[in-house]
Amino acid sequence: MKVTAVRTTPIRVPIAVAPYSTEGAGTKREWYRLGRITAERPEPAVEYVIVTIETDEGVVGVGESVTDIGFFGEPIEQVRSLIEFHFGPRLLGADPFDREKLLHSIEFRGNSCAKAGIDLALHDLIGKALGIPVYKLLGGQVRSRVPVSIEVAGGPPDAMAESCLASMKQGVRAFKAKIGGIPDDDVERIAAMRAAVGPGVSIRTDANQGYSVKEAIRFCRLAESRGLGVDLLEQPVAAWDIAGMAHVRASVDTLIEADEAAYSVHDVMNIIRQSAADVINIKIGKAGGLYAAKKIAALAEAAGLKCVLGTAFGLGPEVAAKLHLAASTVGVTDAVEFTEILLHGNPLASPGHEALSVPLDADGCLPVPVGPGLGVELDPARIDELTIR
Repeated sequence: MKVTAVRTTPIRVPIAVAPYSTEGAGTKREWYRLGRITAERPEPAVEYVIVTIETDEGVVGVGESVTDIGFFGEPIEQVRSLIEFHFGPRLLGADPFDREKLLHSIEFRGNSCAKAGIDLALHDLIGKALGIPVYKLLGGQVRSRVPVSIEVAGGPPDAMAESCLASMKQGVRAFKAKIGGIPDDDVERIAAMRAAVGPGVSIRTDANQGYSVKEAIRFCRLAESRGLGVDLLEQPVAAWDIAGMAHVRASVDTLIEADEAAYSVHDVMNIIRQSAADVINIKIGKAGGLYAAKKIAALAEAAGLKCVLGTAFGLGPEVAAKLHLAASTVGVTDAVEFTEILLHGNPLASPGHEALSVPLDADGCLPVPVGPGLGVELDPARIDELTIR
């Protein structure tokens, strides 16, 4: 089997409001300056690149690249150009089963979202060629259903509490609050959420690099003293400040999770060496795909750290890929983040559309797809509607 073509389709999905507030709530790193709305993109939307790999035997793999200038620094124009003119041509004529060789051939600095689209399409293709689900390529099945966590945008305490209650009506039983502004104010936000959801619901927090070291320590100590049951604090300080994150971790009881600081295996190795985190946030778009994500999970396991699979949005193939990764990885802890299922739903064909949508089942879980490859198919009519022309 040989690769004959690598194609891309640019997608824009309109959404009601921008995903995260940037004015006075959430991480102050983004207040008034890092919003996604511009003169070129005046309406709220999220954008993706669908990646299709074709072969001479008629087997086709479909993946996707998340694109975002705000978090990843990889807008859709960049991702599509990289795949079409740099990464895709390196695959032509190659055996798609040679994952290590092919993914190494595109291992240039950065560009993790573009790499992830190639990686997901390769895994989907190989799974389809063998007639097995992707989780079997990744180590077999640890779990068949995956608990869902949803992000809660920063805002007034009452609004964040109401957002949780609305999501609970859809079956959600775990949340991650976007904070990182003023520690005392953020504690009031978490207190309102906890009062609304009760003691049995998971609440994580994410500062998105917004705190100083002292602010992060203050937030944790205040939350601990009030018994708010915060599961962890994600990326409390700037991604480059590994020593500062290590100081926060050594000063509090709350678990500290690395996210923006943990893209590659090399990043994670550095975090481990400096004892800077208790938990590693793995995003498929950060890692550059499933293959690298499994390596990060193995590295974390060797160091005695747990992993959270974080949200980076997704049309459907990436949602399925996260489920396969969670299904095949012992070190993944608790709920997996799927904010996208409430943000814009999915353009999948049945039965995947219904299976990977809200409302969730009684335990707040999504099922792991069991069909060949990623186990989902895009709806051609919906994709045609969403294609950027």
